[in-house]
Amino acid sequence: MFYRRWGKRVLDVCVSALLLVVLAPLLLAVALATYLAHGSPVLFRQQRPGLKGAPFTLLKFRTMREAFDERGEPLDDHLRTTRVGAFLRRSSLDELPELLNVLKGEMSLVGPRPLMMEYLPRYSREQARRHDVRPGITGLAQVNGRNAISWDEKFAYDLDYVDRLSFALDAKILAATAWKVLRAADVNATADLTMPEFLGTSAPESREG
Repeated sequence: MFYRRWGKRVLDVCVSALLLVVLAPLLLAVALATYLAHGSPVLFRQQRPGLKGAPFTLLKFRTMREAFDERGEPLDDHLRTTRVGAFLRRSSLDELPELLNVLKGEMSLVGPRPLMMEYLPRYSREQARRHDVRPGITGLAQVNGRNAISWDEKFAYDLDYVDRLSFALDAKILAATAWKVLRAADVNATADLTMPEFLGTSAPESREG
C-alpha cells in the first residue's frame, strides 16, 4: 500500500530526474538528428488520457515528416516515417521526452501506455480501470508483446498490472524493458508502424490512417 500511494511517485521523480541529467547529451543529439530529418518542431505533442482519464500533453521526438495526398490527408505512416524516425522507433529513443511527463507527475515509469483521448468512451467499465493508475513509459503489455498482441491481450495485461502493482513488479518490468529495447523487439504490429484503432470490444478493428 505504501508503494502504491507514495513510494512509486518517489521512485518516478528520482529516476526520471537522474536520467534526464545523465542522458542530456543523448537527448540533445537526438533532438538535433530529429531537427535535421524532420525540421521544426522537434517534439511531437498530443493530448492523451492520464490518471482517472484527465488529459495531459504527451511528449515524444518526432518520427514522421509532414506529407499529404492530393486530398490533403496525411500519407500512411510508413510513407511519412524517415530513416531517422524508424531508427528512433526501433531503439525507443523517441520515448525519452516522456521522462519530462514522469517528472511532472503526468506519467509514471511503469504503467499502462496512454492511448488516444477518443478511446475513453469506447472502454468497457472493466477496461476503464486501466486509468486507476498513472500511464507509463513502459508496462506489462509492452514487455509481453507490445504492438504484436491484440487489444484484448493488452487490456488484460493492463488490468493485471493495476491489480498487482508493487515495487517488485515495477522492477521486473523495467529490467525486461531494458532487454526488449536492446533487442528492438515487438516495436511494430505491422509495416504500418501503428496498432489497429480501438473501436470498442464489440466493433471490428481497422487501421489508423
